Amino acid sequence: MNRLRQNVLSLFTLQGVNYLLPLVTIPYLVRVLGPEHFGRIAFAQAFIQYFFVVADYGFNLSATRAVAIVRDDPSRLSRLISAVTVVKIGLTVGGLALVYASVMLIPAFERDVMLYLAAYLAVLGNVLFPIWLFQGLERMREMTILAVAARLFAVFLIFGFVHGPDDYRLAAGLQAGAPILAGALSVLVLRQILHVRLGWPGLASVRAVLGDGVHAFMSSAAISLYTTTTTFVLGLFAPPAAVGYFAAAQKVVTAVTGLISPVSQAVYPHLSALVSTSRDATIALIGRLLRFQALATLGLSILLYVFSDQITAIVLGAAFEPSSVLLRVMAAVPFLIGLSNIFGIQVMFVFSLDRLVTRVVAVCGVLNIALLALLVPQLREVGAAIAIVAIEALVTALMAVTLARTGHLRPILAAARLRIDARDVATWWDRLQAARREW
Repeated sequence: MNRLRQNVLSLFTLQGVNYLLPLVTIPYLVRVLGPEHFGRIAFAQAFIQYFFVVADYGFNLSATRAVAIVRDDPSRLSRLISAVTVVKIGLTVGGLALVYASVMLIPAFERDVMLYLAAYLAVLGNVLFPIWLFQGLERMREMTILAVAARLFAVFLIFGFVHGPDDYRLAAGLQAGAPILAGALSVLVLRQILHVRLGWPGLASVRAVLGDGVHAFMSSAAISLYTTTTTFVLGLFAPPAAVGYFAAAQKVVTAVTGLISPVSQAVYPHLSALVSTSRDATIALIGRLLRFQALATLGLSILLYVFSDQITAIVLGAAFEPSSVLLRVMAAVPFLIGLSNIFGIQVMFVFSLDRLVTRVVAVCGVLNIALLALLVPQLREVGAAIAIVAIEALVTALMAVTLARTGHLRPILAAARLRIDARDVATWWDRLQAARREW
């Protein structure tokens, strides 16, 4: 448990930096680049995110779980690391070829080929910086130090070299390139803490990691249909400035949601190892995590809704005033994601219900495309925000229903012991509204 606490603390430190740095860089970039060029970057990042999902292949879940199981067996760990690395390199190289072919064949992309290639650095960094390995080993302290150092260096370069709208390609490259530096440093660290021999793992090992990760990959790909696809579809129907307003608001929502992710990231590998020894202890820990995460994300959603105008003015500036409405629309997202993360990652994946996760997110991904086709052409960025909330709510509801049918939901809710007094909620709501009016 001491290691778990250390991992949570390390990831909170990392998430704290991830939270503070956007509070510095986003206000600077939105003001320097403006809505139009900030929107161009967001659209390119949304396009590249598809290739990121393919290259990652769900290893952030499946490989993390596998490492947690075999980390005390150097021989099996060596084969696992080698196999995952071979697959990720192959998918990354293939993705780069497809990106280059796409931008050369599509006229709208060809005019900004360097922007898309710069954004693709994020995919290369995903290969070089094995977060899945650090998490599976429960060595979050080392991972945190490397990630923080690389991101601070990237922020230094952004302030040093991004000074106007014409620097938007450079801004995209610097944002995407931080994991590459972290990956280069991680090689030195892993050589000190691991005693493994890497090499060609054999086709059997490659097929094994592909098979083990297929459901996590399909889930990630389906999730991208109602996350990344929203920005991408919006960019097809709306001008870059509208994409900029939406992307800026979504980054704020993502930053707020990310405040609770360190706990989930640290607990997941621990649960993956614990479930093989004690089902009751696993359920008890998930219940405590659900209680914490539900209450924390509910509070964050309420704050986001009440203070949307102030957050927009301080973080984004006057040029992004339309983003305030989008923040209010998407205010429920942190709470919904907080619940769906518990149901999907901490329960379904830990109890090997991967296929059920894939089924839920695939259905919701397809429905999201239909919803975007209905809302975005008419409502543009507001329609995109409405679609995100609707689909996140559907994902959470379907996962809860699925767990109820498998018999997992009732014991977890019992372990969570959630009790909310409606009168207390009303009192706190009145206090928040008064604080907002005074501000």
